[in-house]
Amino acid sequence: MKTTNPLFSALTAVLLLFNFSIISAQEDAPKRPEYVAITTMHWNMDKEDFKMDEWKAIEKEYLEKVTKKNEFIMGASTYLHEFTPDNTELVYVQTFATWDDMGKFAERNSELAKEAWPDEEARKTFFDKRFSYYSDEHSDEIYAPLPGAKLMKEAPTKDLLCYVRKTHFAFPEDGTQEEFMEMRKEFIEKIINKNEYIKGYYPNVHAWGSDRTEHMEAFFIESWADLDKMYDRTDELMKEAWPDEEQRKKDGKAWGKYFTGVHGDYMYKHVHELSK
Repeated sequence: MKTTNPLFSALTAVLLLFNFSIISAQEDAPKRPEYVAITTMHWNMDKEDFKMDEWKAIEKEYLEKVTKKNEFIMGASTYLHEFTPDNTELVYVQTFATWDDMGKFAERNSELAKEAWPDEEARKTFFDKRFSYYSDEHSDEIYAPLPGAKLMKEAPTKDLLCYVRKTHFAFPEDGTQEEFMEMRKEFIEKIINKNEYIKGYYPNVHAWGSDRTEHMEAFFIESWADLDKMYDRTDELMKEAWPDEEQRKKDGKAWGKYFTGVHGDYMYKHVHELSK
């Protein structure tokens, strides 16, 4: 598998340095969430009667009876470890229209759970069984979506791969909003949107959590083979968009000042049946 093209990383990760409220106001329809809450959970490795089909059925029942009926949750999706440092992790993502909605959704979940399982003992049995699949360990991060997403045209009808890349900003004193805005917009239009192997692209920046420098991009692709094809196609499109090699190198060096050079790569499987 190829390593990440440094220019590809640099051009797609430039907006954190500027006022997000100003930039997001330029986003056109369709409406996108203002916040993305990501909870990283872990399997209960001591569970002896672990059944993947049973786990999926339990989560699907909860999705249908609670999550999909919760008006404060714009979207929800579940991701399983595919190629990450921890094979026990699974990631639960929820999106919200406003900060206030994040404060309301949990209470609404409780109300809907009582409606779905009005018998207290039956409700306790269901949730005990559900939680038996997870360890007590989890972590939470909140991100703010950036403009320029390549939205999937329709809901997936099969599990996709979600390639996540996390980069970090260096906050250079000589950076300008104009340079960032212009180059990022150009790159998305000429590369991301024209790359047929990228089925969906969702860029986010840190909003609340452990690392304010973090920029997280999620690329949805159909297969492992398409990851290499995505990079090959990116190289082709970059040469078409900027045919002068020396200029490409010069621009790459100039833009690289905005980043620490440190990045992480993660691959997850998007469980299409567990999505709102």
